[in-house]
Amino acid sequence: MYDSESPLIDGQFSFDEISIRHGFIRKVYAILSVQLLVTLGFIALFVFVDDIRLYVEDQPWMLIVAMILTFVLLIALVCFESLRRQTPTNFILLGLFTLCESFLLGVISSQYDTKIVLVAITVTAIVAVSLTIFAFQTKIDFTIYSGLMFVVLICLIVFGIIAIIFPNDILTAVYGSLGALVFSAYLVIDTQMMIGGKHRYSLSPEEYIFAAINLYLDIINIFLYILTILSALDR
Repeated sequence: MYDSESPLIDGQFSFDEISIRHGFIRKVYAILSVQLLVTLGFIALFVFVDDIRLYVEDQPWMLIVAMILTFVLLIALVCFESLRRQTPTNFILLGLFTLCESFLLGVISSQYDTKIVLVAITVTAIVAVSLTIFAFQTKIDFTIYSGLMFVVLICLIVFGIIAIIFPNDILTAVYGSLGALVFSAYLVIDTQMMIGGKHRYSLSPEEYIFAAINLYLDIINIFLYILTILSALDR
């Protein structure tokens, strides 16, 4: 049995029905695919259509509103179980979150050279697919390191603050590399939590929205850090 009141459950309570597990995984990846396609669409619009980029630059309030909505919607989906489990409310909130996040990523990407953005997207895709295959195939249980990774994430945030205070291309490249590694590890952990089985921790099959958000955030963070690395090396 699994604890339906919590998104995180002990691995010993893994799903008994393989069909339920496979259905859960298919649903998560279907949602994730739509999220990533929408995000790629926004990035393409901002990178290749100058009129859109220039219009948004002249309307700073749009960026502020998108940032606020992104955090509010993310908190609502992550912290309030009833919202992310109630259909169609969960899909509406997730759709709004994806649109806001995609808008922000489009704005960020438009500040970089087009070639760098395309390379970052390609590298991110290769990394994400490779790590997903690794997470499915490896016998190593990375879910037991989720607590340790939270500590590492805090250290990364502190390092990022230092990099902002003391701007330097080498420091920025190192920060980007560490960030990409941290979220690559998170991608493996979150994928294994979705897979369940013999892993120490896994997600309830009702938490497909929660799982999709985790994977989506992991991938876009990897993209942003790779973008940071390439930009620092290109200067």
